[in-house]
Order: sequence, then C-alpha cells, then structure tokens
Amino acid sequence: MNPNLIIPVGTQIVSRIDVKNTDNKIIAPQGAVGVIIDSPTDNSHNYKIRLSNDVEICLNRHEFSIRKDYQKQGLQDARDMLAELNLYDYVIYRCVVGSRAFGLDNENSDTDLRGIYLPPADLHWSLYGIPEQLENHDNEECYWELQKFIILALKANPNILECLYTPMVEKVTPIAENLLANKKIFLSKLVYQTYNGYAMSQFKKMEQDLRNKGEICPKHIMHLIRLLLSGITVLKEGFVPVKVEAYRDDLLAIRNGDMSWEEANKWRLDLHEKFEYSFSNTILPDRPNYEKANAFLIEARKSMVSSL
Repeated sequence: MNPNLIIPVGTQIVSRIDVKNTDNKIIAPQGAVGVIIDSPTDNSHNYKIRLSNDVEICLNRHEFSIRKDYQKQGLQDARDMLAELNLYDYVIYRCVVGSRAFGLDNENSDTDLRGIYLPPADLHWSLYGIPEQLENHDNEECYWELQKFIILALKANPNILECLYTPMVEKVTPIAENLLANKKIFLSKLVYQTYNGYAMSQFKKMEQDLRNKGEICPKHIMHLIRLLLSGITVLKEGFVPVKVEAYRDDLLAIRNGDMSWEEANKWRLDLHEKFEYSFSNTILPDRPNYEKANAFLIEARKSMVSSL
C-alpha cells in the first residue's frame, strides 16, 4: 500500500474491519464490499464508502483494501517467487550471435549472448508460471524458455535459427545437444516468407526515412542484405550460414558508408530475384517437422520433473 496515494471515487474496496454503529452493532462485517463515494485530500482523513446495501460508512485508509488487490492476497507475487530462484541456473544452451558470430565485428561490437532455458516442471506447473524469456540488458543476454524458442524456430525466426547454427557455442547440455542434432527439423519453405517478408518491409521503411529524413542507418542495410544472403543459402543448401566470409568486404563497405544506397539497393533487388529462384527450386519441405519438435519438447519437459 502506498501511504500517500489517494484512492479515487468509484474504486471498489473491501473492509478490513467490522464496522459498528453507536449501539455497537455490526453494520459492515470484515470483508464487506463497497465503493468509494468521497475521497479525502489526504490519508489522515476518512473515506466515505457506500456498501452494497446502500449503507454509508467512513473508513481510514488502513481499514480497507482495494478489491482487486484483496483478491490477490494469499497468492504470492510471481516476481517475488521467481526472485527466490536464479532462473539463469536453468540455462541449457548459450551461444554468441550478432556481429561477432557473423564475422562483422569491430572493437566496439558487443558480445550478444542468446540461448534457451528449461525451468523445473514444478515451477512451470505452479500458480506462478515462468517468463517466456530472461533478459539481462547489461550483459546483452537473452534466453528463451524452451517452448517459446521452439515455436519461434518453427516459424523460421531468423534470430532463433541463427542460435541453432552459430559456431560460437559457450554452453550446451545433453538436452540442448539433442536439439542441435535435430535442428534441420525447423528448416522449411517458411524461411522464404519470413526472411524475404521482413527484408521487404524494412527496406520500404528505409526508403520512407530516406525521403522524409534524408538519411538511413548503414548498419541496418548491411544486416538486411546479410539476411537475404542467409535465406538464399538456407533454401539452396539446407543450412543456416552464420559467418559471412565470402561477402564480408562488401557488407562492411555498406556499414562503413563506402557503398552507396543505390548500389546496396540494386544488390538487394538482385538478391530478391535469387531468393525467388531458390524458393522455386528448394528441396526443403513446405512446413517444418512439428511432430518431432513436439516430441522433443515433451521429453525435455519430462526430464525436469521434480528437479527443484
């Protein structure tokens, strides 16, 4: 309870006390529900409250609870519960992605850590639940809960697929090793729609920025070109390339401003054509293998039963 907060008129409340009249008769038992009809200017004065039977009473702030808060009492706040555990202890896979993994880093590049965490089943089944991802912005870390990670991978999310294929792995448990051994189940023709669609929408926004502001971010252009190059390889060769040695010089030329927007855009249009051709000729399935992904998740969940 914030002692300085004035609760507004119209708020439903629950009485914390038995309210009695001058004859010492209870007119509002503890737990009675009412609505504030008059708020004081400060919490040293009473609130006027109308009960459900239209009886009006006066209560001090410490004598009632806001109804929506009252209903939560007895359920420990999830954040407090999770704070008692270090969910980072349940990270099963940690890898480096971003510029350092691509081979496009410089002395100012961050080390982007990504991965998966698998919480104990008891915690997952509890009232408190678990967050879909853990983030530590100070350390540039992000870990997806396993189910969330798998769903994103099935949707051909580029960031997630790169996690599975990056050569820079820092931690891998047996469960994660099994996932990496079966990572091809996530590759499908959906890569075309996801990668190509994202690149098209982002280039459209950049063209608008160029018209409206007269400038665009070269680093953003570089990564969109890299994304198209990656998608083409996925469709043609059935794996996600992370390091971009063959195109490093050209990509850095974009980032450093040595390649003009016109040249970069021409390259982009050429890549879209190659992407379409690769899509038409790929041997990847129409959809990823949902059944194997689901079976893996169930087995992983089973392994965490009673692990708290």
